[in-house]
Amino acid sequence: MATPLLSLPLLIFSLVAISTTAHNITAILDGFPEFSVFKGYLTQTKVADEINTRETITVLALDNAAMTALAGNHPLSVIKNELRLHVLLDYFDPQKLHKISDGTILSTTLYQTTGNAPGQLGFVNITDVRGGKVCFGSAVTGYKQDVTYQKSVKEIPYNISVLQISSPIIAPGVLTAPAPSASDLNITGALNKAGCKTFASLLESSGVLKTYESAVKNGLTVFAPNDEAFKAKGVPDLSKLSNADLVSFLLYHAMAGYSPYATLKTTTGEIKTLATNGAGKYGLAVTTSGDQVTLKTGVDSSRVASTVVDETPLVIFTIDNVLLPVELFGASPTPAPAPEPVSSPTPSPATAPSPASEASAPSPIESPPEPPTESPAGSPADAPSGESESSTADNSGVSIYAPTLVKAVLTGFVSVIFSALLF
Repeated sequence: MATPLLSLPLLIFSLVAISTTAHNITAILDGFPEFSVFKGYLTQTKVADEINTRETITVLALDNAAMTALAGNHPLSVIKNELRLHVLLDYFDPQKLHKISDGTILSTTLYQTTGNAPGQLGFVNITDVRGGKVCFGSAVTGYKQDVTYQKSVKEIPYNISVLQISSPIIAPGVLTAPAPSASDLNITGALNKAGCKTFASLLESSGVLKTYESAVKNGLTVFAPNDEAFKAKGVPDLSKLSNADLVSFLLYHAMAGYSPYATLKTTTGEIKTLATNGAGKYGLAVTTSGDQVTLKTGVDSSRVASTVVDETPLVIFTIDNVLLPVELFGASPTPAPAPEPVSSPTPSPATAPSPASEASAPSPIESPPEPPTESPAGSPADAPSGESESSTADNSGVSIYAPTLVKAVLTGFVSVIFSALLF
């Protein structure tokens, strides 16, 4: 009988432990200096954030020499896609590698999730060959399987595995892709195509577009309200803003730095916007629920709806609502309590007695009231006091006895568990 009693708490503890399991790829690699260059590029490209938001994953790491040779003169956008090809959306440790069914298996990679990998381009072929050797290669037909497994770096079973491989996995077109051109990073063009024409027009007419464009080289993240957001009920008339306030409003919809969706999901607390300065906070609170990111201003909030552009160093998101900063539009007012109705007095003749005097005056046909007598203790005159004490006693009884009952139940439960352990 002891086993079932003990298994329930242990099961609950195990489930809680499993549900709270998390990993941090850069923290894992901190203990292995031979992968410092690889770790650095994971951080720069934000692929580290994509890895950390996944629960079951295998990272195929390159040592410093191999990673340095790979990076060469490639732009970050190219390196980012190559690194995504090195992240398998499944858990592989040495034991699993050597027990691959039929000797070969295809694994999906992070690159496949971008939507820019046609056919088999976003898949990696893993082959367990003779002599205990395991090879990796692009799943595209005709590509060599010549990248070999070297060793296991770190394993957190069924959560994350970091394996060292001999060289980069080469897939057609990934390393030869050109860097994004000025037209690819055309902010207004991307906004117009995404249904954010009103926002794009305001950027151009206010001159804020130039500020955005100059910020791109160091990284820029834009939160663009769609056209319907500007038509929503409760959106202030922006034409009434001064030029300076309109500029602050538009700068409030962007932040310095490249923060793709995976990075945004790992962001907590308040972030600074381009409008943040010494005179105004202009911050945005970021909250995440599941896979959904919400931006809160203190006046309103908005869901991050979709990604329009994600080309290092620029990312543009569409949002459902216009962001209204507290500094310009104030906090949401708390409704004031409704005033009590006040009745207007009806004019009466000066000689008419007041209702109070009429009530107190004895009627001429009634006998005068007897003088008041002192009520004995326990009489109805004491009833209000008694009722109050009874009510207080009932309330205090609830506050005293409820925790006592809970304590008794918990004590009994603990006693049963200890009895089971002893016998």
